[in-house]
Amino acid sequence: MKRSLLVWHRRAGKDDLILHRTAIAAHERVANYWHCLPRYEQARKAIWEAINPHTGKRRIDEAFPAPLRRRIDNSSMVIEFQSGSIWRVVGSDNPDSLVGAPPAGIAFSEWAICNPSAWAYLAPILAENNGWATFITTPRGRNHVKTMYDMAKGNPEWFAQILRAADTGAVSQQTIEEQRLEYHSIYGVDEGDALIEQEYNCSFEGAILGAYYGREMLRADQEKRIGIVPIEPSVPVNTAWDLGKGDHMAIWCWQIVAGQIRLVDYFQGRDVVHS
Repeated sequence: MKRSLLVWHRRAGKDDLILHRTAIAAHERVANYWHCLPRYEQARKAIWEAINPHTGKRRIDEAFPAPLRRRIDNSSMVIEFQSGSIWRVVGSDNPDSLVGAPPAGIAFSEWAICNPSAWAYLAPILAENNGWATFITTPRGRNHVKTMYDMAKGNPEWFAQILRAADTGAVSQQTIEEQRLEYHSIYGVDEGDALIEQEYNCSFEGAILGAYYGREMLRADQEKRIGIVPIEPSVPVNTAWDLGKGDHMAIWCWQIVAGQIRLVDYFQGRDVVHS
């Protein structure tokens, strides 16, 4: 498969799997390969300097052992293999900087918190290069990962998989319950349980910590109050604006019908010029 989406629970070994997969690909086809993190500065801690707690070895040394390497650049986090392939770490936080490069394989790590614009820029390059892309993540609410998963699971050109802690056995139930108690003490019972559902059961419904109205949105979804709401043409449509400057600008559209407040549409954008 040229495209895959792996929605796996926390501590399932997602990055380690993809690093080893890339090592094989780099010797099957001489090309450029990328490992994309949400932000470039995360890469050094999460990938380049990260140590496997089970082995005590650096992740990149396990995936790309010294005999496979011709050159390693610590400052720019680049490895050149004996095969001629080059692997580097990049960030999705500046997608414009990625345009023009010709990778043949990209791993998007923590895709749920990456800037999805990075894929919009890079997808045409991979299509031209007949390259592959793998997206690995744990859910963070109903964002672009959820819509991508809904698309991928019905697309024969994609491989889509959800793996929960109960599926892999990589994290014991005792460890999860101990973590639950810690979350309860920090975030409260409701948000603590939602975080466990998100991190270990790969739930897209969990309230995002720190999100405004996160708990209320979760409850509305659980009570089946979120769905397709038709606009009543005989009733005025009101709008509520959050005028973003450095962040997104958001516009909610709503009507009052039969005493109910119905949210019927939503718009979001960046770089909006205010006059």
